Amino acid sequence: QVQLVESGGGLVQAGGSLRLSCAASVRTFSSSAMAWFRQAPGKEREFAAAISWGGGYTYYADAVKGRFTISKDNARNSVHLQMNSLKPEDTAIFYCAAAPYLSGNVFEAKSYNYWGQGTQVTVSS
Repeated sequence: QVQLVESGGGLVQAGGSLRLSCAASVRTFSSSAMAWFRQAPGKEREFAAAISWGGGYTYYADAVKGRFTISKDNARNSVHLQMNSLKPEDTAIFYCAAAPYLSGNVFEAKSYNYWGQGTQVTVSS
């Protein structure tokens, strides 16, 4: 059974940092991709960042570019999201997603086959 287990969420003051981690039991390939999406209260789930497993190419939403960094650990089959300069508007549930064979748009949720349970990130002003 495929599992994505997220960790690292919490409460932080504006300007602070958090590091999210996602451990995946899904087998990855050079065509795989993993991503972080987020969903704020009353809003739709939106793309935050993604990384391709083969080339390590990274993709970011404009709202997080320059503040968030996605990285992968091949040995542990995991991805991390380092979030700096956090803002109250970053408050959301963050979800890890995996696509063993990415064939769609890396920015779209429908391209990913597996999802984690989510981890809450709260940024106070």
